[in-house]
Amino acid sequence: MTGMHHMLAHFPVAFWALASLMILVGVLARGRLADLCRVALLPVLILGILGALATILSGYGIWTLEALLHSPLSRNHLLMAFWSLAVYLMLLVLVWVGGRDAFAGRRGLALVVLGLLGAWLFALTGTLGGHLTGAPTVFSALPRLLGWEVYTTFYVPTWVLGVMVLLAIAVAVPGFRRSKRAPR
Repeated sequence: MTGMHHMLAHFPVAFWALASLMILVGVLARGRLADLCRVALLPVLILGILGALATILSGYGIWTLEALLHSPLSRNHLLMAFWSLAVYLMLLVLVWVGGRDAFAGRRGLALVVLGLLGAWLFALTGTLGGHLTGAPTVFSALPRLLGWEVYTTFYVPTWVLGVMVLLAIAVAVPGFRRSKRAPR
């Protein structure tokens, strides 16, 4: 099952990397290529999510839940996998519901931010998976530089929590203002 998990992990990584690139092109560029990216993004997101679900399920076939939750490294890997899935699910919903309007103005900016965040999270997920298999990469030093010791701690660094709170406030305030102005 280990080999299958490693093989399956390449599908969400490829589709999500492509989706993040398509978001950047679809929001920031004009012309035929940007139009193609906007139209094709939804199926790419769906395929990435299906690949992620298969990958996560195959991971449960390798390690028992008790083993996954015992090690800080495996908990971090699992946590990043679910965060990645959550971000790309949000992107799927935004693109599905918003259609072509999802790429314009502030909505487009939200897609870009989420796309870049998702790319960061799945890169961390893969890095932690590499640590689990005993094959850390050059990218593996980055979490440590940001204050996260992946082998011994299971937490989000304090500065990340602060950024999350600030982002939540930055998103909520305009939403509340807009909801007060909207006719009922």
